[in-house]
Amino acid sequence: MVTTASSGSFLISPNVGLMIWTLVLFALSMVILWKLAFPRISEALERRQKAIEDSIDAAERTRSEADRLLEEYRERLKEAREQAEEIVTRARKAGETHEKQAVEAAKAERERLLEQTRKDIEAETRRAIDEIRREVADLTVAATEKVTRKTLTGDDQRRLVEEALSELDFSALSAGGSQN
Repeated sequence: MVTTASSGSFLISPNVGLMIWTLVLFALSMVILWKLAFPRISEALERRQKAIEDSIDAAERTRSEADRLLEEYRERLKEAREQAEEIVTRARKAGETHEKQAVEAAKAERERLLEQTRKDIEAETRRAIDEIRREVADLTVAATEKVTRKTLTGDDQRRLVEEALSELDFSALSAGGSQN
């Protein structure tokens, strides 16, 4: 058991020679790492840091560009809405104007047709009155001939017709026709 105790004791009890060699090897390892590995690791870390910073800058530029484009889009959307409202307003005004013109044209056409109808009615009334006068004259002559049992001369017929016509009131027919 002594061998076991002696073999375990060198790990527990420090040996100055072993400590020196451990320190020398540690220092040598550090120098080698310092000269070879640390610069490469540091360079890789710096590249990684630069890549991250570049990515952050690119993201910031992209975000800034996106904000600018979003603002531009909003501005264009606002302009488009204003133009749409203007178009709707112009269309509404044009529709109102067109409607007003159509109403005025319809009124003018109605007035023209009414005036034409009035003229037609007046002409037809005059024609009917003239026809009635001729009929009354013919009937008067026929009645007179039957009553007197003789044929009247042209002067007698004319005198009788004028007397009969003067007794009739044709103005009431004329006024009644133009009131409708």
